[in-house]
Amino acid sequence: MTYQVFDTTLRDGAQREGISYSVVDKLAVARLLDEFGVGFIEGGWPGAMPKDTEFFRRARTELELRHAVLVAFGATRKAGVAVDADPQLRALLDAETSAVCLVAKSDVRHVERALRTTPAENLAMVRDSVAHLVAQGRRAFLDCEHFFDGFRHDPAYTSAVVETALAAGAEVVVMCDTNGGMLPSQVTAAIGALTERLGISPARLGIHTQNDTGCAVANTIAAVEAGVRHFQGTANGYGERPGNADIFAVVANLQLKLGLPVLPDGCLEQMVRVSHAIAEIANIAPDTHQAYVGAAAFAHKAGLHASAIKVDPLLYNHVDPAVVGNDMRILVTEMAGRASIELKSRELGLDLADHPDAAARVTKRVKEMEAGGWSFEAADASFELLVRAELPGMSAPRPFALESYRVQVEHREDGAVVSEATVKLRVRGERVIATAEGNGPINALDEALRVALLRHYPELRGFELADYKVRILEGSHGTGAITRVLVETTDSGGGDWTTVGVHPNVVEASWHALVDALTYGVSRAPAEV
Repeated sequence: MTYQVFDTTLRDGAQREGISYSVVDKLAVARLLDEFGVGFIEGGWPGAMPKDTEFFRRARTELELRHAVLVAFGATRKAGVAVDADPQLRALLDAETSAVCLVAKSDVRHVERALRTTPAENLAMVRDSVAHLVAQGRRAFLDCEHFFDGFRHDPAYTSAVVETALAAGAEVVVMCDTNGGMLPSQVTAAIGALTERLGISPARLGIHTQNDTGCAVANTIAAVEAGVRHFQGTANGYGERPGNADIFAVVANLQLKLGLPVLPDGCLEQMVRVSHAIAEIANIAPDTHQAYVGAAAFAHKAGLHASAIKVDPLLYNHVDPAVVGNDMRILVTEMAGRASIELKSRELGLDLADHPDAAARVTKRVKEMEAGGWSFEAADASFELLVRAELPGMSAPRPFALESYRVQVEHREDGAVVSEATVKLRVRGERVIATAEGNGPINALDEALRVALLRHYPELRGFELADYKVRILEGSHGTGAITRVLVETTDSGGGDWTTVGVHPNVVEASWHALVDALTYGVSRAPAEV
């Protein structure tokens, strides 16, 4: 049984607020989607969008797709215009794709009020356009815009649009929940009523859902369970308003939960990589809590969970994370028990199982620190240093001892704001004093540390402060609040690590995070630096 995975990231997904793909971006996304194994990639609207016209022109020579068929999208002919004279249909043919997806009004209210034409003329537009494309050797799909709303209002007319398109040669007619207002039971009922009315197989139908009720994925799954074989979605659920059905969640659910062969062998495990790569191209931070592909999708925080996971990971994971290219993570928080600490330590390459006293000390220390505002959920490097300190012979020596540091910010008469930091350290028996300016007090402090340590630790040249986050902790108020700082550091070898610091003074909190960052970095194996 063949299923058609139809991706519309480059067309409908591009309507998300904040997304603007260049032609190069669109080509890159298409390659990624093909690697994921989708069957169809809707590339855009040639003729209506100059960028999309250029995309299809370049795609002919620059895209070598192994799994997917490229699809051009456009509207049926205009009212009162012959198909062979319609410039939009001409542009669709000029795109030279083997498949074309047309959009048509299927709600009679939209036909009369938006198109301002008659119901009969709209049916003729559907019939003529589909037949024209098929006669030109194209595979034709028809998106029935506002299908579910139209079917509720006037089932006879909406059914007539579907019937007309199929009779004209459409391979699949797609039921679109354009306003995103449907629930799964309503989708199932509509499919049953339509197929009974027309006497057709649901395999001739497709589904396209928006996420305005938060049910886009569920609605798509319900349609497939009702017999639909063609389903549309977008990478990461991108799209207008709350978005579209997330193609990754849909595919994973169909393949892993229902056992349906929707992707070629070996493609499902590319899901996380492709999801995050497309997010990078779209310039949107990946959703850490996104189903299947999010960094937190298989992250466990409660100690009770960790105790069970220690026995069997599948006791608290609904699937093996590796099948979609993800990993299980154990989060270390005040909710963590000893099992969580042991599992997290093992994840970092440190085995506490043979050191019960050390495990107990780490667990106690974590709970005490978290009660004071520390958090190790996103600071694996700081947690690793804490664990090492409790294991015999594993402690990471501090690269220096602090004598004092001073940070000052000067607002000059000309409006310039200059930050300067001075550090006084003991480094390998030597007293070192260094001063540096920076873009803000924390950057100045980071620069001064590097100046002071560089002669003794030349690997610091490859370190870079990549991200800096500050959070005022709940229950704290104003400028005297407890502050938590997260520092992300990278090195020239592609490694990255995150450290945490907490203190009422934001500079001191930052100092703790910076010291952990440098200590962790210089303690790593030379091959990693």
